[in-house]
Amino acid sequence: MSNAHLHRTAVGQLVLAALCWSLGGLLIKAIDWPPLAVAGGRGILAAVFLMLTNGRLHFTFSRVQVLAAFAYAGCTVFFVAATKYTTAANAILLQYTAPVWIALLGAWLLGEPTTRRDWIIIAVVFVGMGLFFADGLEFSGLLGNVFGVVSGLCFAAMTIALRKQKDGSPVESIILGNLIAFVVGLPFMIGAPLPSAVGWGALLALGIVQLGCSYWLYARAIRRVTALEAVIIPVFEPILNPVWVFLARGEQPGPWALLGGVIVLGAVTWQALGVWRTGNDSIRHA
Repeated sequence: MSNAHLHRTAVGQLVLAALCWSLGGLLIKAIDWPPLAVAGGRGILAAVFLMLTNGRLHFTFSRVQVLAAFAYAGCTVFFVAATKYTTAANAILLQYTAPVWIALLGAWLLGEPTTRRDWIIIAVVFVGMGLFFADGLEFSGLLGNVFGVVSGLCFAAMTIALRKQKDGSPVESIILGNLIAFVVGLPFMIGAPLPSAVGWGALLALGIVQLGCSYWLYARAIRRVTALEAVIIPVFEPILNPVWVFLARGEQPGPWALLGGVIVLGAVTWQALGVWRTGNDSIRHA
């Protein structure tokens, strides 16, 4: 199988991973648990799923493996904290500052330089996301905004650390990260009443599909794409999130949100089609 074909397969895996991630908003709404309890519950389910669906695992507890694990857990936990102390729009937009951090650090840490085209796509994505979440953006909630920025930094650090393991097996870091998230959420799970039957079903879907399947795909894709591609291509995930809520609950987005969504999806499609047709530029980093 050629490198070009492997790279295109990885792009497809990123798209599927983002589709799985996008179910989070709808499923979380169905669980009558505190946010950190949900984060812990889905973390342990995802860890078990990944341990069962991957072959021989090799936990080295190397610096990069542990860094990726804590960055993964930090991305999850700080995002939950951000949504508590600021608007969901602020939290999502600030988490997706990750492409900027990777664009700035990728050449230094990974030897993956950022092109002018990459910067244009990042700028277009930010404009589109700003329009999409314009109704929910606020300048208040300083602590929540700080948590959102930290979540974005953790997302970038996780991606870079996973990419550094491209010649090994990044999935072990993801499993460790989910176990860390479980430990953080455990006190909130113990003190909370049991979810309803619908809540249990949603929690299982969160752990197995929204996190488990998505990171099963992501861990394989990260070996064949650049770190920047690994965060730019799935960036349509927060746009799809409210789409599922609209289809299930009838919460209709406004005209600015629709325009922003079209811009983001257009930018991501441009990026994906570009690397799909001319994958050689990215394959040199694989």
